[in-house]
Amino acid sequence: MFKRLAAAALLAATVVPAFVTVAHAQRPSPPPGPLVSGFLCCNMRTYGDSISDINYDEQGTSIVPVGTPARVTSYDFRWFGVELGGKQQRIKNDYSRNIPLPTFAQRYVVTQDPKQKLATFPAPVRDAILAGKVMTGMTREQVLMAIAYPVASENPSLDAPVWRYWRDSWSEFQVQFDEKGLVKAVVGDAVALSRVFVATPAAQP
Repeated sequence: MFKRLAAAALLAATVVPAFVTVAHAQRPSPPPGPLVSGFLCCNMRTYGDSISDINYDEQGTSIVPVGTPARVTSYDFRWFGVELGGKQQRIKNDYSRNIPLPTFAQRYVVTQDPKQKLATFPAPVRDAILAGKVMTGMTREQVLMAIAYPVASENPSLDAPVWRYWRDSWSEFQVQFDEKGLVKAVVGDAVALSRVFVATPAAQP
Protein backbone atom coordinates (compact mmCIF):
# COMPACT_ATOMS: atom_id res chain seq x y z
CA MET A 1 0.00 0.00 0.00
CA PHE A 2 2.76 2.41 0.98
CA LYS A 3 4.63 1.67 -2.25
CA ARG A 4 1.52 2.40 -4.35
CA LEU A 5 0.99 5.76 -2.59
CA ALA A 6 4.64 6.67 -3.07
CA ALA A 7 4.44 5.79 -6.76
CA ALA A 8 1.28 7.89 -7.18
CA ALA A 9 2.93 10.86 -5.49
CA LEU A 10 5.96 10.54 -7.73
CA LEU A 11 3.74 10.41 -10.82
CA ALA A 12 1.86 13.54 -9.74
CA ALA A 13 5.13 15.36 -9.15
CA THR A 14 6.27 14.60 -12.67
CA VAL A 15 2.94 15.41 -14.37
CA VAL A 16 2.32 18.87 -12.84
CA PRO A 17 5.46 20.56 -14.18
CA ALA A 18 4.71 19.14 -17.63
CA PHE A 19 1.19 20.61 -17.48
CA VAL A 20 2.51 24.00 -16.41
CA THR A 21 5.07 23.96 -19.21
CA VAL A 22 2.44 23.13 -21.83
CA ALA A 23 0.05 25.80 -20.53
CA HIS A 24 2.81 28.40 -20.62
CA ALA A 25 3.82 27.39 -24.14
CA GLN A 26 0.24 27.86 -25.36
CA ARG A 27 -0.02 31.48 -24.19
CA PRO A 28 -0.49 33.57 -27.34
CA SER A 29 2.13 36.11 -28.27
CA PRO A 30 1.39 39.82 -27.92
CA PRO A 31 0.52 41.59 -31.17
CA PRO A 32 3.56 42.81 -33.10
CA GLY A 33 4.05 46.46 -33.87
CA PRO A 34 6.72 48.89 -35.05
CA LEU A 35 9.28 50.04 -32.48
CA VAL A 36 9.30 53.61 -33.68
CA SER A 37 10.90 56.74 -32.26
CA GLY A 38 9.24 60.12 -32.27
CA PHE A 39 7.43 62.45 -29.91
CA LEU A 40 4.48 62.35 -27.54
CA CYS A 41 1.43 63.72 -29.34
CA CYS A 42 -0.13 65.46 -26.42
CA ASN A 43 -0.12 66.14 -22.70
CA MET A 44 -0.58 62.83 -20.87
CA ARG A 45 -0.90 62.19 -17.15
CA THR A 46 1.25 59.47 -15.63
CA TYR A 47 0.82 57.60 -12.36
CA GLY A 48 4.59 57.22 -12.20
CA ASP A 49 5.23 54.49 -14.73
CA SER A 50 1.85 54.01 -16.41
CA ILE A 51 -0.52 56.19 -18.43
CA SER A 52 -4.14 55.43 -19.33
CA ASP A 53 -5.89 56.60 -22.48
CA ILE A 54 -8.66 58.04 -20.25
CA ASN A 55 -6.02 60.52 -18.98
CA TYR A 56 -7.67 61.19 -15.62
CA ASP A 57 -6.61 64.35 -13.82
CA GLU A 58 -6.30 62.60 -10.46
CA GLN A 59 -4.30 63.29 -7.34
CA GLY A 60 -0.85 61.78 -7.62
CA THR A 61 -0.62 62.10 -11.40
CA SER A 62 1.79 64.38 -13.21
CA ILE A 63 1.90 65.64 -16.78
CA VAL A 64 4.29 64.31 -19.40
CA PRO A 65 4.32 67.27 -21.81
CA VAL A 66 3.36 67.28 -25.45
CA GLY A 67 6.43 66.85 -27.65
CA THR A 68 8.42 64.78 -25.13
CA PRO A 69 10.86 62.51 -27.04
CA ALA A 70 9.31 59.05 -27.25
CA ARG A 71 10.48 55.58 -28.28
CA VAL A 72 8.18 52.55 -28.44
CA THR A 73 9.96 49.61 -26.79
CA SER A 74 7.40 46.79 -26.60
CA TYR A 75 3.80 45.67 -27.08
CA ASP A 76 1.53 43.63 -24.86
CA PHE A 77 -2.17 42.86 -25.24
CA ARG A 78 -3.61 46.05 -23.73
CA TRP A 79 -0.63 48.40 -23.56
CA PHE A 80 2.60 49.33 -25.22
CA GLY A 81 5.89 50.17 -23.57
CA VAL A 82 7.43 53.52 -24.37
CA GLU A 83 10.43 55.47 -23.22
CA LEU A 84 9.38 59.07 -22.60
CA GLY A 85 12.15 61.54 -22.01
CA GLY A 86 14.43 58.70 -20.93
CA LYS A 87 11.92 57.13 -18.50
CA GLN A 88 10.09 53.87 -19.19
CA GLN A 89 6.29 54.06 -19.19
CA ARG A 90 3.33 51.96 -20.26
CA ILE A 91 0.47 53.58 -22.18
CA LYS A 92 -2.61 51.46 -21.58
CA ASN A 93 -5.49 50.98 -23.96
CA ASP A 94 -8.21 50.91 -21.32
CA TYR A 95 -11.12 52.48 -23.20
CA SER A 96 -10.20 52.45 -26.91
CA ARG A 97 -10.05 48.72 -27.54
CA ASN A 98 -11.79 48.97 -30.90
CA ILE A 99 -8.47 50.39 -32.13
CA PRO A 100 -5.70 47.84 -32.90
CA LEU A 101 -2.76 48.30 -30.56
CA PRO A 102 -0.20 49.33 -33.22
CA THR A 103 -2.65 51.96 -34.49
CA PHE A 104 -3.32 53.01 -30.91
CA ALA A 105 0.43 53.47 -30.35
CA GLN A 106 0.70 55.59 -33.49
CA ARG A 107 -1.84 57.99 -32.01
CA TYR A 108 0.46 58.79 -29.13
CA VAL A 109 3.94 58.47 -30.62
CA VAL A 110 4.10 60.72 -33.68
CA THR A 111 7.01 61.22 -36.05
CA GLN A 112 6.78 65.01 -36.31
CA ASP A 113 7.60 67.05 -33.22
CA PRO A 114 4.35 68.77 -32.12
CA LYS A 115 6.40 71.56 -30.55
CA GLN A 116 7.25 72.79 -34.05
CA LYS A 117 3.56 73.30 -34.80
CA LEU A 118 2.97 74.57 -31.26
CA ALA A 119 5.48 77.37 -31.83
CA THR A 120 3.35 78.73 -34.70
CA PHE A 121 0.21 79.17 -32.57
CA PRO A 122 -0.76 82.50 -30.96
CA ALA A 123 0.77 82.92 -27.52
CA PRO A 124 -2.51 82.50 -25.57
CA VAL A 125 -3.25 79.24 -27.40
CA ARG A 126 0.29 78.01 -26.88
CA ASP A 127 0.16 78.85 -23.17
CA ALA A 128 -3.20 77.10 -22.75
CA ILE A 129 -1.92 73.94 -24.45
CA LEU A 130 1.21 73.85 -22.30
CA ALA A 131 -1.03 74.21 -19.23
CA GLY A 132 -3.25 71.34 -20.40
CA LYS A 133 -6.28 73.56 -20.92
CA VAL A 134 -8.84 74.26 -23.65
CA MET A 135 -10.23 77.59 -24.81
CA THR A 136 -12.98 78.54 -27.22
CA GLY A 137 -11.75 79.01 -30.77
CA MET A 138 -9.21 76.16 -30.57
CA THR A 139 -8.97 73.66 -33.41
CA ARG A 140 -9.37 69.93 -32.89
CA GLU A 141 -5.61 69.53 -33.27
CA GLN A 142 -4.99 72.06 -30.52
CA VAL A 143 -7.47 70.35 -28.19
CA LEU A 144 -5.69 67.03 -28.78
CA MET A 145 -2.34 68.57 -27.91
CA ALA A 146 -3.78 70.08 -24.73
CA ILE A 147 -5.82 67.21 -23.26
CA ALA A 148 -5.12 64.25 -25.58
CA TYR A 149 -7.51 62.00 -27.47
CA PRO A 150 -11.01 61.35 -26.16
CA VAL A 151 -11.43 57.61 -25.58
CA ALA A 152 -12.72 55.77 -28.64
CA SER A 153 -15.31 53.72 -26.73
CA GLU A 154 -17.31 56.92 -26.14
CA ASN A 155 -16.07 58.87 -29.17
CA PRO A 156 -16.10 56.60 -32.22
CA SER A 157 -15.54 59.52 -34.62
CA LEU A 158 -13.15 62.42 -34.12
CA ASP A 159 -15.27 64.37 -36.62
CA ALA A 160 -18.18 64.42 -34.16
CA PRO A 161 -19.33 67.86 -32.94
CA VAL A 162 -18.89 66.81 -29.29
CA TRP A 163 -15.93 65.10 -27.63
CA ARG A 164 -16.58 63.47 -24.26
CA TYR A 165 -13.86 63.46 -21.61
CA TRP A 166 -13.64 62.54 -17.93
CA ARG A 167 -11.63 64.34 -15.27
CA ASP A 168 -12.12 61.28 -13.05
CA SER A 169 -14.55 58.36 -12.86
CA TRP A 170 -17.46 60.61 -11.87
CA SER A 171 -16.79 63.93 -13.58
CA GLU A 172 -17.51 64.17 -17.30
CA PHE A 173 -16.90 67.27 -19.37
CA GLN A 174 -17.57 67.85 -23.05
CA VAL A 175 -15.79 69.88 -25.70
CA GLN A 176 -18.23 71.18 -28.32
CA PHE A 177 -17.19 72.26 -31.82
CA ASP A 178 -18.88 74.55 -34.31
CA GLU A 179 -19.35 73.88 -38.04
CA LYS A 180 -15.82 75.19 -38.72
CA GLY A 181 -14.29 72.67 -36.32
CA LEU A 182 -13.45 75.26 -33.66
CA VAL A 183 -14.31 74.95 -29.98
CA LYS A 184 -17.52 76.82 -29.22
CA ALA A 185 -18.02 75.66 -25.62
CA VAL A 186 -16.69 73.41 -22.88
CA VAL A 187 -19.43 71.99 -20.67
CA GLY A 188 -18.97 70.34 -17.29
CA ASP A 189 -19.11 70.84 -13.55
CA ALA A 190 -17.33 73.76 -11.93
CA VAL A 191 -14.37 71.70 -10.71
CA ALA A 192 -13.76 70.15 -14.13
CA LEU A 193 -13.98 73.50 -15.87
CA SER A 194 -11.55 75.06 -13.41
CA ARG A 195 -9.03 72.38 -14.37
CA VAL A 196 -9.44 72.30 -18.16
CA PHE A 197 -10.99 75.54 -19.42
CA VAL A 198 -9.59 79.00 -20.13
CA ALA A 199 -12.34 81.57 -20.56
CA THR A 200 -10.38 83.82 -22.93
CA PRO A 201 -11.27 83.00 -26.57
CA ALA A 202 -8.46 81.85 -28.86
CA ALA A 203 -7.57 84.11 -31.78
CA GLN A 204 -6.37 81.97 -34.68
CA PRO A 205 -3.93 83.45 -37.24
